[in-house]
Amino acid sequence: MAFFIASSPHAHSRRSTPDLMKWVAICALPGLIAQTYFFGWGTLIQLVLAIAVAVTLEAGVMLLRKRSPLSALRDNSALVTAWLLAVAIPPLSPWWIIVIGLLFAIVIAKHLYGGIGQNPFNPAMVAYVVLLISFPVQMTSWIAPDQLVADSMSFNNAFSLIFSGFNTEGLSLQQIRVGIDGVTMATPLDAFKTALHAGNTTSEALAQPQFSGIAGIGWEWVNLAYLVGGLALIKLRVVQWHIPAAFLGGLVITSGLFMLLTPGETASPIIHLLSGATMLGAFFIATDPVSASTTIKGRLIYGAFIGALVFIIRSWGGFPDGVAFAVLLANMCVPLIDYYTKPRTYGH
Repeated sequence: MAFFIASSPHAHSRRSTPDLMKWVAICALPGLIAQTYFFGWGTLIQLVLAIAVAVTLEAGVMLLRKRSPLSALRDNSALVTAWLLAVAIPPLSPWWIIVIGLLFAIVIAKHLYGGIGQNPFNPAMVAYVVLLISFPVQMTSWIAPDQLVADSMSFNNAFSLIFSGFNTEGLSLQQIRVGIDGVTMATPLDAFKTALHAGNTTSEALAQPQFSGIAGIGWEWVNLAYLVGGLALIKLRVVQWHIPAAFLGGLVITSGLFMLLTPGETASPIIHLLSGATMLGAFFIATDPVSASTTIKGRLIYGAFIGALVFIIRSWGGFPDGVAFAVLLANMCVPLIDYYTKPRTYGH
């Protein structure tokens, strides 16, 4: 019987990498449905475009490396990378945003290091950070949930905005975001941070139209949907509970501590939990088996570190959400975390 040596990810449930990646995509469906419901057809259009671009790039790079493109495409890793990036960017971003992002994710962050199992950083988060730094206007142009606008975005309008920059009536995305009522379309985290920096109290910040719910219209349900999918991943043993639990625990403890020390100056734990990319990051991004810590203690430290960094970046950083930056910073620390948390060798 042959003994095969392979790079991570390694699973103990006798499942192949394609099977694991397939279940990640399936369990992300509730979050995708929630995003499409609240933010329109743009998310689905971006997802289809992202998958097409990712498959093309994956096959092209494998041909350049003189390897079989079919073997790379069968592992479904390109599909998951495309999926994560598509749901992370604003739904009506220009088509070239997803193309540039996946060029960095597939070609540089993944294959430049040797392909799946060799990349030290999460490819989707590398792409997201590059896009956010390079194109801040396009990457922060989120539209308001359908509940805050008079007319929901039709499929034709969304398709036209993504590929031409204007809807069927000739309006640009910026004109649509402002709207006839002048309500800003900033995300809840961005609106909350801007209000606090302007000298408003927490209660005044929460009085904005985006916060008629618990943590922002639409976003709370999107996060709850990803929570359901994440719990399904744990139940199916696709991922282990250590990183998500430590991530959410670190975020809750840090935000709760600062809420007690500086009341009225920081968001509450419930806002942090149900806003932005919290649940997507905790269950679908931070748990990447290649770039995350490999020991049990290391996973707990790794997850808690990400949770604390998310709060710090959200509260005092230059960007409203900090999941991508926190994950990449934690990826840098993985070798050190693993070194000091590796199990002792038997007999030593």
